[in-house]
Amino acid sequence: MKHLFIFVRFIAIAGLAFECGSAASAQVGNGDLGGVKETSGSGFTGAGSGGSRSAAAEPGGADGLGNPSLGGDRHPLYRLRLSDVVEISFTVAPEFNQILTVQPDGYVVLKDAGLIEAQGLNLEEFGDAVQKAYRGYLHDPQVAVTLKEFEHPYFIVGGEVGKPGKYELRSDTTVAEAVEIAGGLTQQAKHSQVVLFRRVNDDLVETRLLNLKKMLKQSSLKEDAHLRPGDLVFVPQNSISKIARFLSKPSLSAYISPTQF
Repeated sequence: MKHLFIFVRFIAIAGLAFECGSAASAQVGNGDLGGVKETSGSGFTGAGSGGSRSAAAEPGGADGLGNPSLGGDRHPLYRLRLSDVVEISFTVAPEFNQILTVQPDGYVVLKDAGLIEAQGLNLEEFGDAVQKAYRGYLHDPQVAVTLKEFEHPYFIVGGEVGKPGKYELRSDTTVAEAVEIAGGLTQQAKHSQVVLFRRVNDDLVETRLLNLKKMLKQSSLKEDAHLRPGDLVFVPQNSISKIARFLSKPSLSAYISPTQF
């Protein structure tokens, strides 16, 4: 009788162990049913996460060479202009160190290496051009470029303002702020149609109409544009019926003197 009781107890324990093992196996095989959500590598859950990551939207290039839109990148890399002064230094050949001025044709004259184009290049690109020019004279030339003198960033305000002229762009400035810096609006100003001109290249200018009157009346400057170096703000006296988004430089004479821009 005692042996029979022990045998029955053993069978019961074995059956209980088998049931527990089966339950554990089922949970491992269906781990996603247990209420645990898989997270993406960045730690986020929900739409856009998981195995197929959507590529992040790439901002405009730092040098601002992409879309010439007025709402583009506000911090482009500085590009050399006429009359800028740069210093180039060679790590292992100091005898080639020199200070150069960008000539009116956009070129600089390198010692022994001759002419290379400089206008429109940022400092890294200019350094690469100098290295390439000296590869026939030096083995693996290492060049450091320093901007010594340059034209300070500026903007121009013209038309119906108190003090039209050229102003230094020292910090982040909007069109409304530029008008105030230039002495404010005159009584004849048509400030519902302020025009922002922005140079795209040597031949093309982009335009944008701004309703400064509406912005000031509603105390909302969300549509106020931020200036870039070289921008021109024009406050007309009369209504502008229509203006193209892009203008050739000669066509600016209908609004301002092209020599100003």
